[in-house]
Amino acid sequence: MFVDVAKIFLKAGKGGDGIVSFRREKYIAAGGPNGGNGGKGGNIIIEVDEGLSTLMDFRYNKHYRAQPGDKGGPNDRTGKSGEDLVIKVPPGTIIKDEQTGKVLADLIKVDDTFIVVKGGRGGKGNACFATSTRQVPKFAELGEDGEEKWILLELKLIADVGLVGFPNVGKSTILSTMTEANPKIADYHFTTLEPNLGVVRLDNESSFVLADIPGLIEGAHEGVGLGHQFLRHVERTRVIVHVVDISGTEGRDPIEDFNIINSELKQFNPKLAERVQVIAANKMDIPSSEDNFEKFKEEMNKAEYEVYPVSAATGKGLRELFYKVNEILKSIPVLTIDEPVTEVREFRYEQSQQGWTIENDNDIYIIQGEAIKKLMRKVNFDDSESLQFFQRSIKKMGISNELERLGIKDGDTVKIFDLEFEYMR
Repeated sequence: MFVDVAKIFLKAGKGGDGIVSFRREKYIAAGGPNGGNGGKGGNIIIEVDEGLSTLMDFRYNKHYRAQPGDKGGPNDRTGKSGEDLVIKVPPGTIIKDEQTGKVLADLIKVDDTFIVVKGGRGGKGNACFATSTRQVPKFAELGEDGEEKWILLELKLIADVGLVGFPNVGKSTILSTMTEANPKIADYHFTTLEPNLGVVRLDNESSFVLADIPGLIEGAHEGVGLGHQFLRHVERTRVIVHVVDISGTEGRDPIEDFNIINSELKQFNPKLAERVQVIAANKMDIPSSEDNFEKFKEEMNKAEYEVYPVSAATGKGLRELFYKVNEILKSIPVLTIDEPVTEVREFRYEQSQQGWTIENDNDIYIIQGEAIKKLMRKVNFDDSESLQFFQRSIKKMGISNELERLGIKDGDTVKIFDLEFEYMR
């Protein structure tokens, strides 16, 4: 089974906690602080592996967690950082933020990598909080949580040439004839339910990757059938070989079929209308095809398309067709990414510019935000020195002034996450 979309959850490693420790030396009952910092949490990195061709593995394993950092040690020892977790994906994988739909990265080449979520910073040990006036700090900082995110992985096949056309026009037969690929082939619609890749080798110096894009139908750009799943693979191709059934044995009009498929491509992505197309008029071995071909070729030439008569069943005309395609490829640069890729990182909290917010709810003043969360990790509320450090930090951050501006009175409640305080000037 070909799997080209997957949704997975990533959780980077938590940073290790800093520790509270003091030197213990002979004849010195309590020396200075020497608690070390915690180690950094591991990142989660996605990397291209050319040996992979599907996203099948992600059907069974949807949750990934990186290793946390170790806590700090005495004698100013920093904890060991957590190991990064590397997840392998096939070439052509796009990484999207599941919540916003924004593209985070587009991994094309072998060994392309992207850090999707970063590990938390290690907490500072009490040695970092020693000052000339606070020589015995009895508090340390907890490690930060690692980033977490649901992401979508979307695989778009990377092929030089894509075969498109209605179901049962002979695309799979052309692929099997010109390459060593072995797609399932039968005389009924929707035989191919997954894209197939093969390498066309014309001579020792000429080869390219050919993809059989599964049968498209009217309404594919709106997701009819498996439209969206199939159309995304056409976006990667540099040249489109449009296969039509020129025989008309099924009562279809090859000109109408050609126009319908092109309309679907354009509506899915307007840039596909600009892609170079060569037309393969297939099933020329059927007697009724000759008359249909002349009419079809005349109409296509008016639109400046080149038409090649071929027979996938006998192989006639295929090499001439693909030699022409090879010439076109030599004149076309490697396809650039349609959508500019920028790294997108979003905070988990909506914050004011200062990194904190205050909300008054029935005279309960609720303080929240990433900045106050980080401060709380540093405080030991059972230690008087640590409490003084907390109060000075609140004033320095401007929170005390903002509370006064909002009209707080002595005895009102201040709530910071799960802790509640009685306000006193």
